[in-house]
Amino acid sequence: MIKKFFFLLFFSAITLLSAPQIPTVNLSFGAPNEPTELVNTLNIVIVMTLLVLAPSLVLVMTSFTRIVVVFAFLRTALGTQQSPPTQVIVSLSLILTFFIMEPTAKKAYDEGIKPYIDKQISYDVAFERGLKPFKEFMLNNTREKDLALFYRIRNLPNPESVDDVPITTLIPAFIISELKTAFQIGFLLYLPFLVIDMIVSSILMAMGMMMLPPVMISLPFKLLIFVLVDGFNLLVGNIVNGFK
Repeated sequence: MIKKFFFLLFFSAITLLSAPQIPTVNLSFGAPNEPTELVNTLNIVIVMTLLVLAPSLVLVMTSFTRIVVVFAFLRTALGTQQSPPTQVIVSLSLILTFFIMEPTAKKAYDEGIKPYIDKQISYDVAFERGLKPFKEFMLNNTREKDLALFYRIRNLPNPESVDDVPITTLIPAFIISELKTAFQIGFLLYLPFLVIDMIVSSILMAMGMMMLPPVMISLPFKLLIFVLVDGFNLLVGNIVNGFK
């Protein structure tokens, strides 16, 4: 059932990116006359339920987690409260995710989905070929220590190739690796703005203006420095180049 769900997910997402088409859906309701009809109905219900989780699974298997966390750290480090808005941060993160994942999605479509549509390979082969590029992407950006953690929890033997790594073990290892990397980038983002806050606070204390909030004075200087160094260009460039 998990394989069917992932195949449906990749088929829908990759086909939409590569060759968008309008699907047709036929729904009919009635009492089942045979056990097989009931099983088919339950399968449809399960698939429709799992589709609700599809966006979450797509996000945790791509570069979205790292990007959105880094932008959240940037907004907090600048001290701009709700600017840029959360909608802008999420939208920019999604756009960058599509940009980064496009080669992986195209490879999965060419090697797995397209031959399956052309009836050249079976469903199982299409699933394995379509999933392999995503597994390679996640493995290239997952620390061995994080992957080994979940292997020890499950008491699994060490994998010999990409095909031997189960997707249910790779996803959580990939997530915690992405979170650690995002927090490391966030720490580096905080340092220059922290220095500015300390300098402004020291000047205000020396002038005896201890009742004036330092954040109110330091915010324009942080924005000015961030704009002068072309911060978004540097940050986005390093984030995109950071993915292997």
